[in-house]
Amino acid sequence: MNIQRDNRFLIYKRQSNMQHPKKERTFVIIKPDGIQRSMVGEIISRFERVGLKLTAMKMLVPKAEQCWTHYNKDEAWFQSKGERIVKGREEMKLPVEKEAIEYGRDIIGQLVTFMTSGPVLAMVIEGNSAVGIVTKLVGGTEPLTSDIGTIRGDLTLDSYDLAGMDGRAVRNLIHCSDKPEEAEREIKIWFDESEIIAYRSISEAMLYDVNLDGILE
Repeated sequence: MNIQRDNRFLIYKRQSNMQHPKKERTFVIIKPDGIQRSMVGEIISRFERVGLKLTAMKMLVPKAEQCWTHYNKDEAWFQSKGERIVKGREEMKLPVEKEAIEYGRDIIGQLVTFMTSGPVLAMVIEGNSAVGIVTKLVGGTEPLTSDIGTIRGDLTLDSYDLAGMDGRAVRNLIHCSDKPEEAEREIKIWFDESEIIAYRSISEAMLYDVNLDGILE
């Protein structure tokens, strides 16, 4: 065991009040369109191939209250999203019938309607830099402009403009947390801590063993 390295980590842990980076958790939901289009296996395999580990999973039809708590946005978010919608409507020469912030608020109502329309698959995923890696694999919010090679860029084709014209949420297959603190907040909404299983997978030996001797340090 490298005592000097371990001491540095212990100091880092005390100063930052954080657990080891390899234990970072993130929250993921495969949305109703991902379930209905039978994309579950394809999506999960992308997380597993990179070395991330599933520690909790359940299928459910969400309650509206649960979704409203999950999509807890502030006025600045509503304004920003609403301005984008207004710009899109103007470019398509569609009428702008309300203030930008009201269009922004409509997004959450549409999301709740979408998320409660059928079963979803909620997951907790663990691994080094789990939040950043999952975000990278998932891709941008809008499938149309999401990079090729990402889940949204490869597996679906919806756009803000199409969703806006139809008055519905963007169907982009999946939600993931974009910050560690957001992940912990969202995990608590969807899971009891007792539902999250701590275990060691065989692949962790190659990913994390310092000396490849079977001892996770």
